[in-house]
Amino acid sequence: MENEYRTHRCGEITKECLKKKVKVAGWVNSIRDHGGITFIDLRDQNGLVQVVVNDDKKLARVSREAVIAVEGTVRNRGADNINPKLATGEVEIEASTVDVLGAVCSPLPFDVEDSKNIREDVRLKYRFLDLRNPALYNNIIFRSKVNAFLRKEMTDLGFIEISTPILTASSPEGARDFIVPARQHPGKFYALPQAPQTFKQLLMVGGFDRYFQIAPCFRDEDARADRAAGEFYQLDMELAFATQEDVIAVGEKVYYNLFTTFGKKKVSPAPFRRITFAESMEKYGSDKPDLRNPLIIIDVTKVFENTNFNAFKNSTVKAICVDNLAGQPRSFYDNLTNYMVEAGSKGLAWIKVESADIKTASSEKDSSNTAPTLNIAGQKIILNSPIAKFLSETEQKALAEKLNAKVGSSIFLLAGKSAPTTKLAGILRNELGARLNLCDPNKFELCWIVDFPMFELGDNNKIDFAHNPFTKPQGGLKALNEKAPLEVPAYQFDFVCNGIELLSGGERNTDIEAMVKAFAIAGYPESEVEKRFPALYNAFRYGVPPHAGMALGIDRSIMMLLDEPNVREVIAFPLNKSAFDPLMSAPNVITDKQLEEAHIKIDIKE
Repeated sequence: MENEYRTHRCGEITKECLKKKVKVAGWVNSIRDHGGITFIDLRDQNGLVQVVVNDDKKLARVSREAVIAVEGTVRNRGADNINPKLATGEVEIEASTVDVLGAVCSPLPFDVEDSKNIREDVRLKYRFLDLRNPALYNNIIFRSKVNAFLRKEMTDLGFIEISTPILTASSPEGARDFIVPARQHPGKFYALPQAPQTFKQLLMVGGFDRYFQIAPCFRDEDARADRAAGEFYQLDMELAFATQEDVIAVGEKVYYNLFTTFGKKKVSPAPFRRITFAESMEKYGSDKPDLRNPLIIIDVTKVFENTNFNAFKNSTVKAICVDNLAGQPRSFYDNLTNYMVEAGSKGLAWIKVESADIKTASSEKDSSNTAPTLNIAGQKIILNSPIAKFLSETEQKALAEKLNAKVGSSIFLLAGKSAPTTKLAGILRNELGARLNLCDPNKFELCWIVDFPMFELGDNNKIDFAHNPFTKPQGGLKALNEKAPLEVPAYQFDFVCNGIELLSGGERNTDIEAMVKAFAIAGYPESEVEKRFPALYNAFRYGVPPHAGMALGIDRSIMMLLDEPNVREVIAFPLNKSAFDPLMSAPNVITDKQLEEAHIKIDIKE
């Protein structure tokens, strides 16, 4: 589009424009004074072009990052001045006029091209400058392309994009709400939606067959490297007359296409591996396993069921056997032990599997030199460890056989109550994977975690929902009536990539009697359900189709596709890790008049 500022974008100036008079506009990326002749690299969203200025008078108020318009004639660069890395690298513009459209009136707080090495609070305060950094700039453009791709994928599958309200009612969804005072309703508040859960289910009741949107979600929870503070976006979808299998089928197509189109790593083939929640916790100590890590957690509780070793007595014992660790020094084991103690473990037991035929230097120094010789799969081994003397020969042999231990392997053991020990074993597995570089950085390993429990033990051993309270229990009302709550699985699933949860989804509990029963098990009487979820409670009495859905985290997915370590690198205007915006100084103090209009009185206790 030609106008008074430009006839071409910077990246469009190629050999096809030779000898033509053109006008371009953009930011001054660099200035190089060669004595009587000045070279300017001018950039816009489309690219970068070199401008040659022969008259210094034309450069008044021109500085790095100033916005200028240049008119001139396109000519060939000299042979030794060609830049093959640029689309415009064979030509340049000989400037006849240079107009400053936006001067730089204050010293730049940092070098734009080096902004990623600047303190984050400074970067966010001057985010409008930070966004000019090529890496961050390209991340935002990449995000736009991903969003456009996802919209096309969904519409091609027959989904209709529908926006749902931002001002809504507060509901218990696991995190704190952001609340908004309602001026016209004194003493009452709106809440920003943690997710469009209620509305998308109501759309199914309203007769829409397939819904989606790229939805903003708001949760008052602490930021992490992979979780933005305050606000995030998800590809939200719901399907009527659908089961869990139907939803997963959509995910297999859309997410595989997403990762293969935009990712630069090898993607595990679809259909993706399915792992039950129980198996995931048992083998990986987590419901979001990194399948690039080959280590498996083995339950060895039975090996020590009659042990005299107090640390293992009457405990759940989890083990990880790692091959080829013979060369690791003692400090490796000590540092790993310290790490696990900081993670909440009482300690970490470790055992080196050594050849019984060759006494290593370590075994000569250790009292475990007297450990019994074990014949395991044709190998004569000894278990060298500070704890070996506390373990019977029967226990040592059973442990080595259970883990298929080999010479050069090391065994790591954790003991305690079942749930925390399982979790700690998962932390240990991840840490071993990281320290030993076991996870291929060039792979995306995708999987579904299915059959989550409907309920779990919450605070004070109270039965609570383990996941989405509107998930359909497997077995329906019959299962809720006849099974112990902790034994009821749900049609609930997660999608995991390289140890990071990217989405949750499931079939919905559309039987109002079963819904009321599920809430009753969790300690909520029917009157409380009606009070907290009036829309769904009422809508489900007027003909509700079976439906299911899921939501993919957009920010987190883009972070992974770009291999960025922090989610704030893929968001144009993020809050910092303390949920503060240095650019807008938000949150800020509002006026007494605003407080009065909202019927709010501030009472901050010291």
